[in-house]
Amino acid sequence: MAVITEHPLRYQLANELHARPFPSMKAPGRAAYLALKPAERAAARDRDADRAHLIALLDRFGAQHPQPGATHYFGQIGKHFLKWESHTEFVTYTILGEGVAERPFDAATFGLFPEDWLAAAPGTRVTSALIRVEVAEGDEGIIDKVADWFVPESLAISRVLEDELVVASDFRIDHGGHMRFAIFARPQTGARRIGRVLQRLCEIETYKAMSMLGLAKARDLSGRLGALDRRLTDLVEGMQDDATKPAETLHALLAVSAELESVAARASFRFGATGAYETIVNQRIEILREDRFQGRQTFAEFMMRRFDPAMRTVKSTEYRLQALTDRAVRASDLLRTRVDVERSAENKALLEAMNQRAELQLRLQQTVEGLSVVAISYYALNLCIYLLTPLAKAVHLDKGWLAAGLTLPVVAAVWWMVRQIRKKLH
Repeated sequence: MAVITEHPLRYQLANELHARPFPSMKAPGRAAYLALKPAERAAARDRDADRAHLIALLDRFGAQHPQPGATHYFGQIGKHFLKWESHTEFVTYTILGEGVAERPFDAATFGLFPEDWLAAAPGTRVTSALIRVEVAEGDEGIIDKVADWFVPESLAISRVLEDELVVASDFRIDHGGHMRFAIFARPQTGARRIGRVLQRLCEIETYKAMSMLGLAKARDLSGRLGALDRRLTDLVEGMQDDATKPAETLHALLAVSAELESVAARASFRFGATGAYETIVNQRIEILREDRFQGRQTFAEFMMRRFDPAMRTVKSTEYRLQALTDRAVRASDLLRTRVDVERSAENKALLEAMNQRAELQLRLQQTVEGLSVVAISYYALNLCIYLLTPLAKAVHLDKGWLAAGLTLPVVAAVWWMVRQIRKKLH
């Protein structure tokens, strides 16, 4: 049998699809969730520091370490289970435990993360959440509980996965600093299905929080883009004034363009990431297959009313930045055209002046050449007279007649000689 050469990444890429299994969660149960992200340059963070921080937590419970370079981990720590994942900009920790606290959403649940360990985290908290899972055979009592646990005006509650579970949240930070999620599972609902829904809720909250970073960036850029817009508008309007110096205006336009490119370079990653995170939020909600619970708003409706406007603001700012950049480029091109036309006119005038000067120089040269023929002829005639005077005396020829006879031939000879020299030079 012939041996087929394997692609070096075949197994790695195939296993990647199975690398992040969903946790299993029995009802009743509880979970504490934490997402950490460096305040700056999160995508270029030191990932070894993230793994070292994970190992520091595992060592407190004598748990097994992850593989070197791992981006995910799932294992038991004490009486609980820990799920850890490393993403592009953040890392997440989920601690799962059986049973529920007597006091709903007791902050002690988050105490599973040691305080000194949290203080040494290589990043800042993006979000954290407490999840409570209860068994509910029917709908009785659910509304009373969620009305007591959540802010009614922000409450989102829905049946999911063909009414096998009911999920609820108000997406508000409680006095302990955490989001709250409640899951009511029917008795027949399996642990894996509960775990998948719990994971989806954590993902919705995390990617929602990451998306909102784009809104903060958009608001931060709003004033600066407004100032650049006014500067660009003033420069474009000033281009219509003939008294405006194009070179100065072009310099100012290039300065505006450079600033816009700088802003775009710093904001492009955040805006791009926001769009990707928004898509994930909507996909995770869609996967839940929501149905309305007793006329209350669903998670999708909550996001449509509260989350979508924020995302539209981000998109609007991104489009505004791109439009300003395009306007600056068009204005610069237009001004360069105007500068080129004016320079062409100046060059034409300069060439005409040079042609006039050349014509004057030619005429002067011709005049000088004519005078030169006369001067050279004068000296040549005198030399000829000196040379032929003895012969003229011998034949009794008067010197005046000798000079008269030589004048025309000498002038003609000099003129012909000068003409030949000029032909050779040209």
